[in-house]
Amino acid sequence: MHNWQRNLPPLSGLLPFEAAARHESFTLAADELGLTQAAISKQIRTLEHDLGMKLFERRNRSVFLTEAGRRYGRVVGDALNNISQEAAFLRNSQATDEVVLFCQLCEAFYWLMPRLSKFHEQHPEVELRIKSSVSPIVDADQPFDVALQTTGRPHGSYALAFTASDEIFPVCRSGYLGSATLPLKTAELADHVLLSHNVLPQDWLDWDSWFAEAGVTLNRRLRTRDFDSYPLVLQAAVSGQGIALGWRRTVGQMLDDGVLIRPCRERVMHPTGISVFRGRRASGNRAQTEALLTWLRSELAD
Repeated sequence: MHNWQRNLPPLSGLLPFEAAARHESFTLAADELGLTQAAISKQIRTLEHDLGMKLFERRNRSVFLTEAGRRYGRVVGDALNNISQEAAFLRNSQATDEVVLFCQLCEAFYWLMPRLSKFHEQHPEVELRIKSSVSPIVDADQPFDVALQTTGRPHGSYALAFTASDEIFPVCRSGYLGSATLPLKTAELADHVLLSHNVLPQDWLDWDSWFAEAGVTLNRRLRTRDFDSYPLVLQAAVSGQGIALGWRRTVGQMLDDGVLIRPCRERVMHPTGISVFRGRRASGNRAQTEALLTWLRSELAD
């Protein structure tokens, strides 16, 4: 028996623990796994007994992760996610000549699609399939060869191929500000409704962080309107509901077309704002994958 086998906890308790840690709720974990709350509680008590420490504090019919529980939850979650990904890759590893590009939905729609004809002209031999998603690549439900997403979002153990710069600045519909004198001072943005991509975990730059990076200190609470996906934030801006944060590579065409405008001059530069990763698709065509990576590097160099 290997030493690591001796140190393993009861494996039957890892799924219930991961779900309970992620939700910080035995009830929601039970609903997700199709078990009773009592069964979840029993499995976690067994796990705590094996580890010799509390993973949750139980107070007033609620549970809260201890520091040890939070740390262990991250480890278990990453491990189970890696196992799940590898299983999906093995199930979908049938031979194919296509190259799969996993891309954030907004970048796929607003940045990639207008450029894709150039790629096909340069590489007619490559059968490219686009997989778009609002989720990070760690949640990909299918194997891919290359992935593009905002730097800072979870990427698991995928290998980084390269990064590219991006810049973030406020955008809004041209008529939204009425007769206001443009450009606005940066602090004046706080007078308006700010459209927010509010998610947990907050792996996306939002207004508080943007003002901080821009060096602007505000002495009042921001008026935000929250959305759970960035495409919705952009659509709300286009329909005149407020001011959004725009990533240059995503909103560039809308600025050129006059659909959106920049109400102020301030911008935040992210020299490594976009990350491109290599996937682990077993049947991927290496030469065609390299052709896609080379093309993406060239297109993202501007």
